[in-house]
Amino acid sequence: MTAMSLPPEAQHELDAQGLFCPEPIMMLHRIVRKAASGDVIHVLATDPSTSRDIPKFCQHLGHQLLHQTQAPERLEFWIQKV
Repeated sequence: MTAMSLPPEAQHELDAQGLFCPEPIMMLHRIVRKAASGDVIHVLATDPSTSRDIPKFCQHLGHQLLHQTQAPERLEFWIQKV
């Protein structure tokens, strides 16, 4: 997905703003377990380490990181469960 593309519609939302590693990843793992294959999860985070941790989470478990944005105060990720 290009930087100018709109993010996909999500079936699940995870607001991990204000939380620090490892909480956002632990919460994401719980949502992924409950989600159906093909569902998209939208993650909001403020911990800078999520910019490293979430792509690694997706790569390790085989999920697809569809889109991500980074603003000075917030990171957003759209992940599709395989």
